[in-house]
Amino acid sequence: MSEPFSVRVTVRGYETDVQGHLNQAVYLNYAEHARWSLLQEAGITQSGLLAQGVGPVALETTVRYRRELLAGDEVDVSCAFTWRGGKIFDIAQTVTRADGTVAAEITAVGGLLDLAQRKLVPNPQEVFRDLAKDPGLLGL
Repeated sequence: MSEPFSVRVTVRGYETDVQGHLNQAVYLNYAEHARWSLLQEAGITQSGLLAQGVGPVALETTVRYRRELLAGDEVDVSCAFTWRGGKIFDIAQTVTRADGTVAAEITAVGGLLDLAQRKLVPNPQEVFRDLAKDPGLLGL
């Protein structure tokens, strides 16, 4: 099995709270950045999704904070899709400091919204597979 896709991010000072920790909401930004980076690497763009009349939606997100992050810390944010079949899929992500320490674990449940009908498409993995130049990056 190959390593999950990941992107490196440096924690910026303005992203920290009064204790000097990375603000809890910023973890979600990092996760979103990694998800879109993975889609882009697989050949899926926002414009391509919009042209198909669909867009990804978050249905549930859980963040488990394990260790603090401070301004200047470099982290790798991984991203791996798991396809359940049906309308929803899972995304597992880990925020890991450069020294290997896990700072956070993020799990999400997503779907693909039909923008005209405002309903989840029945088989999002098929849409992603059709749009992707490298579907293997998405586990397809």
